[in-house]
Amino acid sequence: MPDIRHRVGIAAPQDAVYEAVATRHGLAGWWTRDVDISPDESGSFRFFFGEPEPGAVMQVLDQTPPTHVGWECVRGPDDWLGTRIDFDVSAGPGAETVLRFTQSGWREPDDFLHHCSTKWALFLLGLKASLEGGKATPFPDDMPISSWG
Repeated sequence: MPDIRHRVGIAAPQDAVYEAVATRHGLAGWWTRDVDISPDESGSFRFFFGEPEPGAVMQVLDQTPPTHVGWECVRGPDDWLGTRIDFDVSAGPGAETVLRFTQSGWREPDDFLHHCSTKWALFLLGLKASLEGGKATPFPDDMPISSWG
């Protein structure tokens, strides 16, 4: 099964990078501004992309502060269902923190996987920018790369 993988070096403390990928506030700062935690306290995040229903629901599978967050997509685009998203955060050289992102379990390397890989890269570079004193562009301010967004 194909995976999406990205590695980003960020000039910010490891705890700050971890908070950006593990908390509602952090995620709203770089992926989509409209994030909430499931009301049934099941340990899931609901991500909204301009519609009344969430565009993706991620079940938190595991968290190890300040080094790892793992999710499973339980609601979202068909190609995402059952995929696993992992954020691995580690100390890099010097003052750099390394963020490794993986979305694994795709059924096939179709056009949507290619689109999502590019969008994840844009969002992760926004996360880097925001932690290094610049500005992120979470949805709805993100750059459209195709008719899919």
